[in-house]
Amino acid sequence: MKRQTIAILIFLGLLADPLLSSAQKANTQADVSAKVRRSYEAKEWEQVAALRNDAAAKPSPETEYLRGVALMRLGRYAEARDAFTAGLLAAPGDARFLVERAGAEYRLQDFASAKLDLRQALVLQPRDEYTLDFLGTIYLLEGNLDAALKYWNRIEKPRLASVRLDPEPKAKGNLSEPTFHAPQVLERDAWQTTDARLENVGVFPQRRLELVPAGEQDYAAVLHLSERDGRDNLRWTGLVSLLSGVPYQTVYPDWYNIGERAINFSSMVRWDAQKRRLFASLSLPVERRADRLVSIFVDGRNENWNLSQTFSGSTSPIVGLNLRRLEAGLELRFVINGAWSWNAGAGVVGRTFRNAGTATTADAQAFFTSGTSEKSWVGVTHTLLRIPERRFTVVGIAQSQFGRGFKSNLGPFGSLGGSLRADWLPHARGDDDTVHFRLRGSELFGTVPLDQLFELGLDRDSPLWLRGHAATVNGEKGRAPLGRRFVLINSEYDKMLYDGGFFRVQAGPLLDMGKITDPTGVIGDSRWLVDAGVQAKIRVLGSVSVVLSYGRDLRNGRGVFFGTTER
Repeated sequence: MKRQTIAILIFLGLLADPLLSSAQKANTQADVSAKVRRSYEAKEWEQVAALRNDAAAKPSPETEYLRGVALMRLGRYAEARDAFTAGLLAAPGDARFLVERAGAEYRLQDFASAKLDLRQALVLQPRDEYTLDFLGTIYLLEGNLDAALKYWNRIEKPRLASVRLDPEPKAKGNLSEPTFHAPQVLERDAWQTTDARLENVGVFPQRRLELVPAGEQDYAAVLHLSERDGRDNLRWTGLVSLLSGVPYQTVYPDWYNIGERAINFSSMVRWDAQKRRLFASLSLPVERRADRLVSIFVDGRNENWNLSQTFSGSTSPIVGLNLRRLEAGLELRFVINGAWSWNAGAGVVGRTFRNAGTATTADAQAFFTSGTSEKSWVGVTHTLLRIPERRFTVVGIAQSQFGRGFKSNLGPFGSLGGSLRADWLPHARGDDDTVHFRLRGSELFGTVPLDQLFELGLDRDSPLWLRGHAATVNGEKGRAPLGRRFVLINSEYDKMLYDGGFFRVQAGPLLDMGKITDPTGVIGDSRWLVDAGVQAKIRVLGSVSVVLSYGRDLRNGRGVFFGTTER
């Protein structure tokens, strides 16, 4: 009986020991918390910061929070970050630790970690004004105004004390008038709409909005504009633009902001014996409004074609084909807001073919039909996705064309197509690295002549580049795959190699994929075409880019060097 009693007492003692230990630890933890609270309220930051985790009791999350704040007051930001991290591990649902740790990371110039913590804090407390203000401020310091406005607008910020243009534009009327004014909150949509309208006018190639503190809560908005005018032709930038195409026998006479009314004249003269071309366009705002622009254009060509490698619908290879083509028309471009715009136009085309050879079928012969046709088109552009924090955008374009050829073997025609373009700047600021991706596709219905077909290849007169496929044979067009249905994917990565005062150099790999077919079967290529290579872009005086590329057709192993300019 005595032995049983002793065993029971021993068991109860063993059971009580951890309970007493837990109670002691709880009492010790409470004592530590009380000491920290007293020292904190007395602003004895050194005493608060001196408290450490001990074996007797792990400090509570509240204690870690107070220690972190004290360390911030002492300027010991790395230790403060560690204290807030310890508190967050103990209380992962407490957004205070994320916000305060972001403050320590901000002091340590670790903006990336600070932004991550603040975004996570907004998941826990989406409407916290301090967090939204803090996050917007960091983005503004990084030069990412779009992201700053995304968060600031949630708390009715930034309020504008004034708005001014620097320098004051020469363009008359309200062509440069912003869609935001003082005193009011600068809305993100208003800035995007203003930027889209200024781009639409065509005389403000560079635009930047700066926010300058004007008091405790307000800001002054300064819109910096680089304005084109006729005097540009007398400067180095105008001369470089004019002569940028001389290596391929082309000049670009332009005249901007005629009469200081944003009336722009642009043209191209090419005297290449195989591809002569004269193009001219005159654009002007409708009713002096920046959101509405009308363009009148004329385009004349005299081209020699060699279809010996791309056309199989003739009794003999078609070489020495000559195409003379004249097109005239007009187009209206209308900006709805920063995300939506549309364009519509109409034109008349006359063409003459010579030395077309003998086609084997009526469908094949229709490609070389001389005559006149009329066409109209409409397109819509929409920003589908904009993630300013990641500096990532996706823009979609839908296009439709319809018309009629005035020959018995042509008749009505139409097309439906579209594109997606994604652009990504991986770094928080600058453009040292950029990634571009574009997907395009379209289908043309009806019977059309040769010059209306799609073409995949390196041709300065076509935007559908497949950069491992040349579009010419000894300077004559016709080598690139042709057809009425295509899909094209272009992707490239640009790395900044040099950025100086007069020029900058970017270079990187490229990858293109495409497929083009035609119902007749005498043109097109049923296979997927894949090209890989490298590309360099040299920007001169901020006005003209020289683009040099080498692409290799991965199917046949042939490579193509190509050079052109972009303005």
